[in-house]
Amino acid sequence: MTRARTAATTLGAVAAVGAAAFAWGVFVERSRFTVREEVLPVLPAGSRSLTILHLSDLHMAPWQRDKQEFVRALTRFEPDLVVDTGDNLGHVDGIVGVRAALEAFAGVPGVFVHGSNDRFGPVFKSPLAYFRGPSKHPKVAPRLDTAALVSFFEDDLGWLDLNNAARALDVRGHRIELFGTSDAHRGWDRLDVLATEIERMRENVGPGGATLRLGVTHAPYRRVLDAFTTQGADLVLAGHTHGGQVRVPGLPALVTNCDIPRRQAQGVSQWHGARRSAWLNVSAGLGTSIYAPVRFACPPEAVVLTLVPVGYS
Repeated sequence: MTRARTAATTLGAVAAVGAAAFAWGVFVERSRFTVREEVLPVLPAGSRSLTILHLSDLHMAPWQRDKQEFVRALTRFEPDLVVDTGDNLGHVDGIVGVRAALEAFAGVPGVFVHGSNDRFGPVFKSPLAYFRGPSKHPKVAPRLDTAALVSFFEDDLGWLDLNNAARALDVRGHRIELFGTSDAHRGWDRLDVLATEIERMRENVGPGGATLRLGVTHAPYRRVLDAFTTQGADLVLAGHTHGGQVRVPGLPALVTNCDIPRRQAQGVSQWHGARRSAWLNVSAGLGTSIYAPVRFACPPEAVVLTLVPVGYS
């Protein structure tokens, strides 16, 4: 009888801890928006510093006012460049919330790529499925207003579309080469097309060389990171992983939903290609699916990257 009572007490305690952790993840941590600040020595000696605001995985629904206000307030960092790595929409009316969040950045140079949730709305799926490998693509999903999102980014904000494209920008005296892919998780990346686009960009820009080469993608699959590194990227920005979303404190992400090593599913690291390496920043993102509104030991984040000259101290 004593053993049965002890077992029941233990199970009750475990259940209580689990319930408390779940409540924290749903009602507290999911909206505990944070700013991760990083300093990266990637610019030529003697260069002026650059500030990049990296936004990812907003998964925006129109009623998420706290998230919208948080993003608007990021203008205080006065970024020189905004990089949006996709999955902005989390609801068929998500564009309303995206506009409210980002309209304050009109006129600030920016670039964007798409995740699948910029085209298709979320659907319910079992969270346990992620432990069996990258998620499958649902056969039926609501179509989102991608055209309205692109129009807002390009026409209202003045941002450049990097979906399987390459562009050049001059920002604060820096010539920046930017190249990106559409969502590799859905197989929408076209690395063959991108190589041609990069070659054409470099021919059009002419002599002088770039101060910075920046790769942008939604899902950090190895094939994309390797291609970017081969093309000379100094820094690669990605999202998609949500940092694992639900983690064990002090341990790497349990799942990545792609083939990147779990230890690199969030934060700054080095990606090593065949002959060179690049800095890699993977954002844990600012949102979750409306069908899985929980985070644990992995708060939502925006990332502010201060790029400084090599040897800066």
